[in-house]
Amino acid sequence: MNDEEIGRILTQTKRIALVGASAKTERASYHVMEFLLEKGFDVTPVNPGLAGREILGRKVVASLAEATPLEMVDLFRRAEEVEAPVEEAIRLGAKTIWMQLGVVNEAAAAKARTAGLAVVMDRCPAIEMPRLGL
Repeated sequence: MNDEEIGRILTQTKRIALVGASAKTERASYHVMEFLLEKGFDVTPVNPGLAGREILGRKVVASLAEATPLEMVDLFRRAEEVEAPVEEAIRLGAKTIWMQLGVVNEAAAAKARTAGLAVVMDRCPAIEMPRLGL
């Protein structure tokens, strides 16, 4: 993905399902969710272990299906664990898969691209937005 494509995704996306959300303030997923909320995104935290609780004032859901409608699915999961949520995101009509820093899964990315989704890997919107002046 080049800067123009990433910028387009970040300016056209409104709803984000954040898979792997954490209530622990020291976790990157917490800080990224906080950043996205401050930027005006509608973020739904997804974590079956925390379902029903709140993170940053947002109700945590157990699955992507509960976070619909989907635009972007932001994945805070190990690379080997992203195929299932990518397949579910495709089935649910997401437009973008965003794999966080350190998360690269070419097979999952290929499935998403084949289904017509945009894919960003090994990047963080909380870094990309300021870098791009967004």
